[in-house]
Order: sequence, then structure tokens, then C-alpha cells
Amino acid sequence: MAFKQRVFSGVQPTGNLHLGNYLGAVVKFVALQDLYDCIYCVVDMHAITVWQDPTELPRATREVTAAFLACGIDPKKHIVFNQSQVTGHAELAWVFNCVARLGWLNRMTQFKEKAGKDRENASVGLYAYPSLMAADILLYRATHVPVGEDQKQHLELTRDVAQKFNNDYAASITGHGFGEAFFPLPEPLIQGPATRVMSLRDGTKKMSKSDASDYSRINLTDDADTIAQKIRKAKTDPHPLPADEKELAARPEADNLVGIYAALAGRTRADVLGEFGGAQFSAFKAALVDLSVAKLGPIGAEMKKLVQDPAYIDSVLADGAERARVIADETMNAVKDIVGFIRH
Repeated sequence: MAFKQRVFSGVQPTGNLHLGNYLGAVVKFVALQDLYDCIYCVVDMHAITVWQDPTELPRATREVTAAFLACGIDPKKHIVFNQSQVTGHAELAWVFNCVARLGWLNRMTQFKEKAGKDRENASVGLYAYPSLMAADILLYRATHVPVGEDQKQHLELTRDVAQKFNNDYAASITGHGFGEAFFPLPEPLIQGPATRVMSLRDGTKKMSKSDASDYSRINLTDDADTIAQKIRKAKTDPHPLPADEKELAARPEADNLVGIYAALAGRTRADVLGEFGGAQFSAFKAALVDLSVAKLGPIGAEMKKLVQDPAYIDSVLADGAERARVIADETMNAVKDIVGFIRH
């Protein structure tokens, strides 16, 4: 059957959003609004797979929402909400826990990384996280998901879950008039020159909010002076910028800064090197400061304004949740019929 083209993606409310989140995810969310019906979710249920301070979680949830809005996501044309307001996420996740296989979850590299050596002490939620992620996407029967490289494995599992559900309940799906397949097999959307933004202090490590040094990242809430200072202090090597993109492979810090410039400017790395190849880092960093402040400064200022009005943010989330619930309820009613649950 033909599925309605729809995008779903979510961001965890677990602290400061930074340049990596913006270039790797949010900027793509904004662009996709012109092509698809979009559902963007603050995934607060995912956040508690590791302990969160319950006095801090609401603030972090509102901050992510503010970032969505400040970056240009339109909550009237599209849906913006927080996951816990729509119970269908948890309901469908349980059905998918009964569809997904232990072997599939055992292969998930992100659980191994997050649980570390003491896996016996990790939460069941952290282990079953991919089932909830599959439910997030398929609750809206989304056809496309913008993902970073580190989430591709989870999307592949979502496709496996959708396929197995369609196969396991094929007769019931057909019998209830849903055609040959109830869930789509969602496609990944990986775009742009900087899907992985690395630390400003170490070009071999991903930019992260958990890094001890605040100089390793540019936070979306940083003001112009802070952005400029962090870029000027960013680690480089002693050589001028190369003219050939292939030479960046052995120079991670140069590759990272060129990639950031390219992504912020909407250009290719080759194009950036065509302009700055042979230049010293001091000249390139000055240009990167100007570009970063021009692009990110207004976002930070708008975020600060929005977070000072929590009632407005909460109204956006409530309206989005109400609209999301309409789609989610339709899916869950159908799933309950297909699985064989009695409902009134």
C-alpha cells in the first residue's frame, strides 16, 4: 500500500544543545518542513533510561523545544510535542517488545557503549530503548527519519520490527482491511557535509555535552563573544589549510573546522578549500567566527527569550500533543484490532 509521506524525529532533553545537535539534526528538521509533513518530538521518556533529576527535566524539555522554535520549526504547520504526553508511545513499545527478538537488541552497539562494563546495573529501559524508538516512529507510520550515523542501527531495527509485525500478523492485517502491510519500512535521511561534528579540543572525538571542557563545544545558548572565543581557541595543527579535500583525512581538526564552515554556509568542503586553501588558520578562524556568530547568535538570543516564557512553550507542547494523539490513537486502535485485543 502507499503510505502518507511523513517525517518523524526526536531529540533527548538531556542538557545543553550544541552545534553538533544543530548541524547534525535540527537544521535538517527545518529544511524538511518544505518537503514533508513533520512530527518533531522531545523524547523525555528516552531521557529517563538513565536517571534524570525530576526538577531539571522540565527545564531541559522546554529548552529543546525553544531550540526547535528558534531554529525555525513552525509548530502550527507541523507537530512539536514531548513524548510523555502521548501514551501511545508506551503502548506500542510494549507490543514491539513482544515482536523484537533478544538477539536483535543484543547487537545494539549504543547499549554496550552507554551501559559500559557494568551492564548488569543498567536499566531495562536502556536495553529496550530501540523498541521505544521503533514505537516513536511507527506510531505515526512515518516513512522517513533524519538520523545521524550513530542512529542508523536503531532505524534498521525499526525496519526489522515493522517487517516482522507485518509478517506475523499478515492475515489479520489483510482481514481488517489494511492491505498487505500495516507499517511502512521507514527510510533514513542522512544529508549535508557535517552529519558528525567533532570536539573543538579533539578532532577525533564527537562533540558532546558530556565533555568536561565547555571549550569542546559551541552551545546554542552561547552569546557572540563566547562563540568567538571558543573558535579562536579551537585546536588546530601548524600547517596552512590544504587546497585538496583528500588532505583533510589525515588532519582531523582541520577537517572538523572546514566541515563546520561548509555546513553553516551551505557549501561543500571542496568549495570552502577553494576559497581558503593555503591560508593560515588565523585567517580562516576569523571568517569562521563571523559566519558562526551571524548564523548562531540570533538562535541563542531567541532561545533565551523563549525559555523566559515557559507558559508559551508549554502551550506549544500541549497543542502538538493533542494533534499527535489523533494520529497515534488511530494507529493504536488498528494495532489492537490486528493483535486481537478487545476494545470498546
